[in-house]
Amino acid sequence: MKRRPPEALPVVLLVEDEPLVRMTAADELEDAGFQVLEAANADIALAMLQSRADEVDILFTDIDMPGSMDGVSLAERVHATWPHILLLLSSGYARPSEDEIPDHGHFIPKPYGPPTVICHIREMMDRA
Repeated sequence: MKRRPPEALPVVLLVEDEPLVRMTAADELEDAGFQVLEAANADIALAMLQSRADEVDILFTDIDMPGSMDGVSLAERVHATWPHILLLLSSGYARPSEDEIPDHGHFIPKPYGPPTVICHIREMMDRA
């Protein structure tokens, strides 16, 4: 795996099927100093990761999405294939238990405020 320079911005792959929620979250993350890659569903996210996984630090995904898999299945696949990527899941409906989220990933219920997401991401990166 290629290492990025230490001064490089942390990269978050944001996977959210609701365009307004995705755009708002991306803007807030960028304002907080993260580089953001956006995907509308798990299939697009996996395609992006095939060529850019070495750049991604965190997967921040909604659980309830259309497509071939939900966010939990995406997190499981990402953890199995790219274990260096930290996992943060969110949902307005599902409430997974800790043992349902791969690799001790984190969960944030919707609706969430940007400070909550940013705080979780920074804590996760500090522990990694």
